Amino acid sequence: MRVYFGEKEEENSRMAVGKEVVEEIVKARTDKREYRRIVLPNSLEALLISDPDTDKAKLCAASMDVNVGAFSDPDGLEGLAHFLEHMLFYASEKYPLEDSYSKYITEHGGRTNAYTASEHTNYYFDVNSDGFEEALDRFAQFFINPLMSADATMREIKAVDSENQKNLLSDGWRMNQLQKHLSAADHPYHKFSTGNWETLEVRPKAKGLDTRAELNKFYEQYYSANVMHLVIYGKESLDKIQATVEDKFKGIRNIDRSCLHFSGEPCTSEHLQILVKTVPIKEGHKLGLVWPIAPEIHHYKEGPCRYLSHLIGHEAEGSLYAVLKTLGWATGLCAGESDSTLDFSFFRVDMDLTDAGHEFDKPIDYFAEHMQDIVGLLFKYISLLHQSGICKWIFDEKYPPRDWLVKSTLPSNFSPDTIQMVLNKLSPENVRIFWVSKKFEGHTNMTEPWYGTAYSVGKISGSMIQEWIVSSPNENLHLPAHNVFIPTDLSLKNDHEKANCPVLLRKSPCSTLWYKPDTMFFTPKAYSLFKSFLSAYYAEVAELFYAITQTDSGFQVTLVGYNHKLRILLETVVEKIASFKVKADRFAVIKEMLMKEYQNLKFKQPYEQAMNYTALILHDHTSPWMEELEALPHLQVEDLAKFVPLMLSRAFLECYTAGNLERNEAESMIQHIEDVFFKGSNLISQPLFPSQHLTNRVMKLEKGTNYFYPVEGLNPSDENSALVHYIQVHRDDFMLNVKLQLFALIAKQPAFHQLRSVEQLGYITALVQRNDFGIRGVQFIIQSTVKDPAHIDLRVEEFLKGFETKLYEMPSDEFKSNVNALIDMKLEKHKNLREEAGFYWTEISDGTLKFDRKESEIAALRQLTQQELIDFFNEHIKVGAPQKRSLSVRVYGNSHSSEHTTDGSSPVKPCYVKIDDIFSFRRSQPLYGSFKVNHVKL
Repeated sequence: MRVYFGEKEEENSRMAVGKEVVEEIVKARTDKREYRRIVLPNSLEALLISDPDTDKAKLCAASMDVNVGAFSDPDGLEGLAHFLEHMLFYASEKYPLEDSYSKYITEHGGRTNAYTASEHTNYYFDVNSDGFEEALDRFAQFFINPLMSADATMREIKAVDSENQKNLLSDGWRMNQLQKHLSAADHPYHKFSTGNWETLEVRPKAKGLDTRAELNKFYEQYYSANVMHLVIYGKESLDKIQATVEDKFKGIRNIDRSCLHFSGEPCTSEHLQILVKTVPIKEGHKLGLVWPIAPEIHHYKEGPCRYLSHLIGHEAEGSLYAVLKTLGWATGLCAGESDSTLDFSFFRVDMDLTDAGHEFDKPIDYFAEHMQDIVGLLFKYISLLHQSGICKWIFDEKYPPRDWLVKSTLPSNFSPDTIQMVLNKLSPENVRIFWVSKKFEGHTNMTEPWYGTAYSVGKISGSMIQEWIVSSPNENLHLPAHNVFIPTDLSLKNDHEKANCPVLLRKSPCSTLWYKPDTMFFTPKAYSLFKSFLSAYYAEVAELFYAITQTDSGFQVTLVGYNHKLRILLETVVEKIASFKVKADRFAVIKEMLMKEYQNLKFKQPYEQAMNYTALILHDHTSPWMEELEALPHLQVEDLAKFVPLMLSRAFLECYTAGNLERNEAESMIQHIEDVFFKGSNLISQPLFPSQHLTNRVMKLEKGTNYFYPVEGLNPSDENSALVHYIQVHRDDFMLNVKLQLFALIAKQPAFHQLRSVEQLGYITALVQRNDFGIRGVQFIIQSTVKDPAHIDLRVEEFLKGFETKLYEMPSDEFKSNVNALIDMKLEKHKNLREEAGFYWTEISDGTLKFDRKESEIAALRQLTQQELIDFFNEHIKVGAPQKRSLSVRVYGNSHSSEHTTDGSSPVKPCYVKIDDIFSFRRSQPLYGSFKVNHVKL
């Protein structure tokens, strides 16, 4: 559902203060929840949601949106709104213990977070229902009487700076800020919104400003109940929820703050009709065209931007992207609204270009020609939309009336004038063109101040673009055809099916088929996965999605969407695979795209690099991407043409179908796949030999040994370092699983608080579980510019030593509360068919096949004692435990290069083993047994 709070709503709120506001809220036909909009006496507006299906296990949730954001940052204090978002959840007068809110949420099976946007700051959490009322009280106190201590202020400025540090080499952040930079300096859109050490500490101090005092002033000035909107989702009746909300949130002060509006366009004539050339961090070329438009939120029922993005971003024959793809100039295109506020917005078209689209080996003046052709083709397509008129059949096909109640966020009013109004804005006179390529290195003359992005700006005129339109290739651009994949049968099946877990429906030398009917969600959709060993864009438009992904032992095909036409999509995809032929022009484009993807892996965040190294060390049959990059340039068309039939010559299909499908339909679909590949005169595949079934196996680390792998970060310009400290525990076992899960639940928030909030080691700090094909463990992930990985490793061990005392001294009621929280998390039902399918498919693909996992682990938790958890910690987690198996991957950034030299050459401490070569290490280690076996019975 969509609830819009605009100016008219604001007036209604004032008229209805202290009352339930009676008005219809549109919801889906299958939605059994009840809704109520109320306005408290302090003018806080709230949407209450009562879910009759919510039980003790289901999470309740709350979200508070405050109508103030980064646009309101004072000059010279950039990032103050974002900084306040960080500070608000520390403590309150009623709950003064620092970080007690986050601790409470975690201990009751929930999560909490917040974000700062241009005009809004949003705070939210979910939690098990038995802890909801107290969580709501703690939450409300941040908006009544927050405590923002001086000590926490300094620490959190460092956290904001660390967050900004991780973004400095991100092209997404850099290009976004460049677009802001090239706007009117007196408009808030121009601002830098994240904040850093310079804007929140150095510059304010130089001006004699106290950042904490300014923070409190900002809070007092902008945080008022009448510009807040609250959403509550709970299990109680609407009357009970309303009484709770009125009690908890009545104390928020109302200073009758007027809703903020930022009139005026961010882009004046100076900032339109410009061509910006800029240098990225990553390899690749991008072209973006941006136009200022009226925000779609004012016309959300008409959906003009979604109509236009559907057509301009279309990928079928006759579309702009199809033409660019055929020419070999682009590998991706997307279109739609961006940077939307209540007062202004932008429509943008972004394209990923190939080297051919740049004539990359030619001088810059020459390689501008294809850019001009591409821009010309885009405006030709926009001209086609003008000539064709606004088509009702396209609107109805994209947003059919039968779906208006199923998806009430969809546009429901066909308004040609509204769509035409936005289309008229997409003109050569309004455009801003951003051209991104490393080809521009050494050819720019300006630098964006916050991220250091190199760029240059040139003016372009409407007449120039007209010349580009005229000189662009004469291609057959046309509107899409009618979509045959749109379903017409939305009836539900499986009324007689009661299976709560997947059943093995079929087994042959060629395949296995697992089947799970929909007994929970009752939607006309299905989900099919098959692991083995194409254009279907119209299917995606009709919400039928497919994906083909590489796996360790072959490839996986996923189909999901309305079941009525799912069989047609399956047959289309299978036929494409069976008759696949390598096209030389597409081979060249895709090879180039893969080359860039591999080359750009060195720009991954250091913590992601550390995760990749961890997987490389632990997983048998994995190879480093550097080797694949080295081999890729030598791959030719004929190599792939020979490989495909060889790959398919021996195969085995592992299949899972779920949702609104009958058993015979599921069997028929898999029979069709077998008929195509394993039967007929032109035999494509034969069953795998028993010896050919591949398994994923994991290194078994030695007990009592701490392995560590020090390595330099791949990007010499990145100051960030990272650590993954992994503790390997056991092979999948219900009782050991819950002990590990309970430790992670209890330790998660203390680890974050100590290592991130108190010690300020880095913005990215997490304690998470790890599951490698059924081999369970836990890992600390920390990225930092302030300390090197070896030092962080020591701090992790110090945390575990301190946590040891906490575990020993934990009151029994706190232990029981954590056990109950974990039980409640496991009792929570799957939210949709995709989530359910993901759970069961993991069991199938890993080979564990424990479909009753949740119930069995709940039973184990009910038997678990506190002493057993302590014994588990002492045996597997405790620093120095003789049974402990650990691995530390230390990625050293540029700021810690000298420490890397020291770490690599220092004498190794007892019980520590340095890994010098990953593959020599892997060859020397034993392996855990695989869960993957082929004797599953029907």
